[in-house]
Amino acid sequence: MIESGRTLLLAGDEALLTGLPRGRWIAGTIPYFMTETGGVASRDRVFAAALPEPATSPLIRFYGTEALSGIGANTPENGFTALIIPAFSEPHTAFAQGVFSFEGVFNAPLVGWIAGVAAEDVGKRPPKVFNGATGESSATMALAMHMPLPAGLSAKVGIVNPFRQGDGPAISFAERSFTASECMVDGEPVNLVRYIREQGIDRKLPLVADYFGTPVNVSIESIDEAAGQVRFYAPVFPGIAYRFAAPLDDYDAAFRTAAAEASGEPVFACNCIRNYQYTGFPGAPVAPFSGPLTFGEIAYVLVNQTLVYLTIDGITPPPK
Repeated sequence: MIESGRTLLLAGDEALLTGLPRGRWIAGTIPYFMTETGGVASRDRVFAAALPEPATSPLIRFYGTEALSGIGANTPENGFTALIIPAFSEPHTAFAQGVFSFEGVFNAPLVGWIAGVAAEDVGKRPPKVFNGATGESSATMALAMHMPLPAGLSAKVGIVNPFRQGDGPAISFAERSFTASECMVDGEPVNLVRYIREQGIDRKLPLVADYFGTPVNVSIESIDEAAGQVRFYAPVFPGIAYRFAAPLDDYDAAFRTAAAEASGEPVFACNCIRNYQYTGFPGAPVAPFSGPLTFGEIAYVLVNQTLVYLTIDGITPPPK
């Protein structure tokens, strides 16, 4: 597919991506995938999403922390941008915390994921992104493919999210951060770790914010009881009312019901690693979706515990 000139989004183990021939592709590291046979962990396979033929050659570009805020300026007039960011990198933080102020970033579809590594490699090997056009890789920069589409085709980003805000109290934060100790619960100061423990809140449930009718999740990465601190996979923001998600009677069934309501035929999809861990789909597919299982999903902004997908109206999706 690479040598035939296809335009591709790739994901796989670093050793495999390093050995691929140059071509019109970008990639991010991850060894976890949702496939036609279910969720799998594999270090010997590469996932490939084949995109339609572009109107002109796509622009593939690295973005450092400072340059990332200008990503919207390179979005094609008709098309979309695919963005991959290494987890735990400075661009990861800069995008997650600053994307709402990036000029032009909401003018055209933006889709992508946060690259990761195997669980046993966290802290030992950094996640990376790969530019197939040049053979370069980076653990410290984001990588984008600005994809122009021919007239008559249009891109759309979709989100599968089984969660909605629960009926618990509103939770707010004083600072924009990936971590939180103190918060306000219905206007009263509370330590978040103590609140989660005392209320018996299921740690599988994310915090959910309501953005003009769209639920946006912030998942718990870890809880440090000794330090009284919660770490999230995405930042919380001041001035936003969060609530823990309403409990799901059956996580797997709720996820599949939400996926079945998705519209269009996906040409690319990615899913949160938390959904892989918390549902039954390691043994069953989530049709019609396949793609990397990630440390965060990008649907204009950074989201968690969701499945994000891209459709192109006006074509039959190419074979994967």
